Amino acid sequence: MKKVTIVTVAVLALGLAACNKTGADNNAANETAVENNAEYDVNAATNDSVNAADAALNAASNAVDNAGEAVENASDAVQNATTN
Repeated sequence: MKKVTIVTVAVLALGLAACNKTGADNNAANETAVENNAEYDVNAATNDSVNAADAALNAASNAVDNAGEAVENASDAVQNATTN
């Protein structure tokens, strides 16, 4: 009976040791978390700058379109004035 108890205790101790993370495992997990967060931050910053650039280009395009329409309207007004 003593042998069974000793073997059982040894198996349980090994099982518990296997379940617990070591300091190296914890450090690796923390490093991975830091890397993932850094990647997230870089992606967010990149997306923000891309969105800002897109908005600026859209605004410039709209301004050019508006200017083109103003020129066209002025041309139409001149043509109407000379016809009437």
